[in-house]
Amino acid sequence: MQAINQIPGVGELTASALVAAVGDFGTFKSGRQFASWVGLTPRQVGTGGKTQQLGISKRGDSYLRTLLIAGARAVIAKSQKTSWMQNLLQRRHCNIVVVALANKIARTVWAVLAKGAVFDLVKWNPIEPVTA
Repeated sequence: MQAINQIPGVGELTASALVAAVGDFGTFKSGRQFASWVGLTPRQVGTGGKTQQLGISKRGDSYLRTLLIAGARAVIAKSQKTSWMQNLLQRRHCNIVVVALANKIARTVWAVLAKGAVFDLVKWNPIEPVTA
């Protein structure tokens, strides 16, 4: 829990819920598989090699998804916006940016807990903050 508590958007409640719900993060092959299990990846439809991405699937754990989305919304509202967030906010609706950031947080949680890596804020967000 303490390892993922340092990730922006993950508090004590979210960290304890993630660890309690999943247990062993090594069961997932990748961060995308974990994010898909939570329900934060876009649903894909298509035939003939042409895929179309729709909204998020909402097929995973609704409680964990709600906690991750609430944490992402707090990060966007309270922290300095990086150029990645700023560019995405200019192009897409705020709720889409929130879900994209929640997806990023979920993948980071998987990387920290499955690989045993230490969370590095500079590596997670390599671009300098944009002053607005």
